[in-house]
Amino acid sequence: MSAVSARLPDGRLHLQQGPIDLVIEAFGEAGEVGRAYAQAADRFADILETLVSELATLRRPIGEKPPRLQGPVARRMAEAVWPHRAVYITPMAAVAGAVADEVLAALVRGRRLDKAYVNDGGDIAIHLAPGHQLRAGIVADLQAPQLSGFATLHHDRPVRGIATSGCGGRSFSLGIADSATVLAATAAAADAAATLIANAVNVDALAISRRPACEIDPDSDLGEIPVTVKVGDLSPVLVAEALDRGLGEARRLRLCGLIDSAALSLQGQWRIDAGSGALGEVRAG
Repeated sequence: MSAVSARLPDGRLHLQQGPIDLVIEAFGEAGEVGRAYAQAADRFADILETLVSELATLRRPIGEKPPRLQGPVARRMAEAVWPHRAVYITPMAAVAGAVADEVLAALVRGRRLDKAYVNDGGDIAIHLAPGHQLRAGIVADLQAPQLSGFATLHHDRPVRGIATSGCGGRSFSLGIADSATVLAATAAAADAAATLIANAVNVDALAISRRPACEIDPDSDLGEIPVTVKVGDLSPVLVAEALDRGLGEARRLRLCGLIDSAALSLQGQWRIDAGSGALGEVRAG
């Protein structure tokens, strides 16, 4: 199937092919924005094909040596998960963020833009020129999107990527978080970290149902690892315990310099690791 490129009614650019679905917005002089959109569409044309050609390697867990990969998106994926190689993780944990980073790089190359973003299903790569900022919403429930807070990104702060993971998202999760939103230097780095933090939001309880990933999707990179399929009502104590575990992982990653900040939610409770202060107030519901 060929890539689809179209302007949305509000002027944003929509790029889609197979499972990749991007919404892009750039701010600046109209001619510069138009040229930037053309560059993004041109770069997008072969991304899926190139990824598919290396899919077997991308689905393998990172080992002691970096995998040999050819495509630039694949290399971004491997680079993002490499710091986490002590645990089971494959480059697929960073695929959405890496695609967003790659298309953003093409979008802004040689262009004079005030700001821009590439949103790949909630994993967002961001460009900010000096003096500019961007405000991004935070959603707690991935199944019933509703704005629960915000992050304000500034040019002079290090965050250029946002990603959200959780058991209601597009990918499987080992944990039970409604959402784990991570701010990091790149979208790929945020994507990988959000996966691990969402996995860490976890407890054992009869209300939680899990199944081997391969029983749900035979092609899953997680194989026979049990993934969360349903989370029933949990006591406030169990919710707090699960969130505290995720918060511990978020703090560890921040202290290692791998993320800037994180916001975790589960059944109306929140935990925030504030980092640079880009995260705004979040609320339950």
